[in-house]
Amino acid sequence: MNTPSKTPWPTKDAMKQVYAKNLWGGSNTPFYSGAGSHDAETVQLYLKAVICFFKSLENPPVVCDLGCGDFNVGKELVSYTQAYKAADIVPELIAHNQKTFKSKQLTFETLDLAKDPLPEGDIALLRQVLQHLSNAEIQTIVNKLYAFKYIILTEHVPEAEFIPNTDIISGQGIRLKKQSGVELLAPPFNFKVKATKQLVSLPAPGTKGTLVTTLYTVF
Repeated sequence: MNTPSKTPWPTKDAMKQVYAKNLWGGSNTPFYSGAGSHDAETVQLYLKAVICFFKSLENPPVVCDLGCGDFNVGKELVSYTQAYKAADIVPELIAHNQKTFKSKQLTFETLDLAKDPLPEGDIALLRQVLQHLSNAEIQTIVNKLYAFKYIILTEHVPEAEFIPNTDIISGQGIRLKKQSGVELLAPPFNFKVKATKQLVSLPAPGTKGTLVTTLYTVF
């Protein structure tokens, strides 16, 4: 019989350990969010697609970067927004970002996406964030995403067909080892949206699987 964990969502401690021990690489840098945030081709193709969408809107959007990581990607998007609200669960990471990145429309906040209220905005960016979380945590976040007009979601998924949303314990790893990946429109999340559009799909750098970025129009 499995003994229930006293900390059912140990996400904060797990992510603090990731950065403290450089578990995603970048041994020469104080904070490093992995190859998906630093591989040149991966980052540039993502930025091209997202910036193109931002520019297609009538007005510069208010963007909420939920799980902003080391901000190597987000820093390139700030100038295309009316306001850019970046959040992450690791306080030390947020403190580092606040010292490193400056812009009049940029703010940083320490936030547990599953437990805390989300900032208000037009667009929520979730870039390789949900893939590290348990289904229970993802569900609490999904319930809050209906407040946004658009969601831009990036997930690391298997290359071939897969069974979506196999549950995991929140932490460094993702569902790829279980031949699964996050799919918000599938059970148990059943995220209801007006429209979907794939913005980018490319091989995940340095590992197996595919990075898929999808635009969801919520209302």
